[in-house]
Amino acid sequence: MNEDAFWQLIEDCRPAEPDPDADLLADTLTERLARSPLPLVTGFAERLSWALYRLDRKEYGHDLGADAFLYTRAAVVAAGRTAFDSVLKDPAAFTPYATDLVWAESLLYTPDRAYRRITGQEWDRNTRYSYESYSNTGGWTD
Repeated sequence: MNEDAFWQLIEDCRPAEPDPDADLLADTLTERLARSPLPLVTGFAERLSWALYRLDRKEYGHDLGADAFLYTRAAVVAAGRTAFDSVLKDPAAFTPYATDLVWAESLLYTPDRAYRRITGQEWDRNTRYSYESYSNTGGWTD
C-alpha cells in the first residue's frame, strides 16, 4: 500500500458525524480491510506504523505519558492527511490533540482485527517501524 492509498482509505472511511475517539473510523476501516486481500491489511499496518513513528518526536510528546502520546498521535492520523501534514510542518498544530486529550486508541487495533477476521488467527504483528511512544530515537535527540 502506498502513502496515497493509505490516506485515501482513511478519508473514505471517516464518518460524516462526529467521531471524537475514532471508534467509527476504526470500525469502518476494519470492515473494509477485512473484505480485502491480506497484503492490503499488512500494508495498512505498515503505513499506520510509519505515520505514528514520524510523529514520535520530542517537540510533540515531551509533556505526555507513553499511552497518552501514542493515542494522541493516532488521533492526528485519524484526522486525515491534511491534519497530519499540518502537524509535521508546525508542531503547534499538535497542541490541541495533546491539551484536549483527543485520543484514537481504537485505530491502533484496526489491522489486527481485520487480520483476525480474514485468517481466524491472532496476528503477531511486526512492522518495520514501531509505533510505540519514544521508539523513534532520532526524534528524541537534542
